[in-house]
Amino acid sequence: MTTAEGWTAAVRDRLAPGRLLPLGAAAEGAWITERAVRGVLGRVAADVRGVVPGKLRIGPADPAGEPEAGALLVTASFGAIAGRPLPELAEELRAVLLTAAEDGIGLVVGAVDLRVTDLLDATPPEPDVGAAPSPGLTSPATDDPAALTALGVPGVAGVTDALGPPVRRGPDGVRVELAVTAGARPLDVARAVRAAVTAATPEAAAVTVVVSELR
Repeated sequence: MTTAEGWTAAVRDRLAPGRLLPLGAAAEGAWITERAVRGVLGRVAADVRGVVPGKLRIGPADPAGEPEAGALLVTASFGAIAGRPLPELAEELRAVLLTAAEDGIGLVVGAVDLRVTDLLDATPPEPDVGAAPSPGLTSPATDDPAALTALGVPGVAGVTDALGPPVRRGPDGVRVELAVTAGARPLDVARAVRAAVTAATPEAAAVTVVVSELR
């Protein structure tokens, strides 16, 4: 894949939530969309000198497994700009991706797989792929008590509906979907929301929190 194709694919993927990835241990009932994670990792990759980010995917480290079964694998392709030794560049990129995923977000990452797709003399001009709207710029209206409780938790930027209603109730419990304020750690916010909603809805068998955006 060329660098231009990588940028085009990244823009197209902005509207696709992708996989649900566990925050912390799967038993904690906290999840985040792959799209939200890609946004964070793409930004930190772009800050590495000499790197032109390409396609990013996050999924199970075991290709035959499910995300909740173990650690995750981050796969990132990138173009390398001349001026830095490739091993040094890859080592820095791997380190910043791992730090952002684990310390910044709260994912459990087993490995970071890097693939060099281009060797470049200079930063190429970014292609004009057209404007893509950012999903969920506003919070959907809801008066569900679970949503109102979640909105009162520090770090919650709003409730969202990328995967369905902001609050979904069923025989297995309550699922709350929300956006986290940029700079707040999604795992910590999700844990706090889960505790608050669990206390406010004692009748629920379980509470699951899904982070679909970072604002």
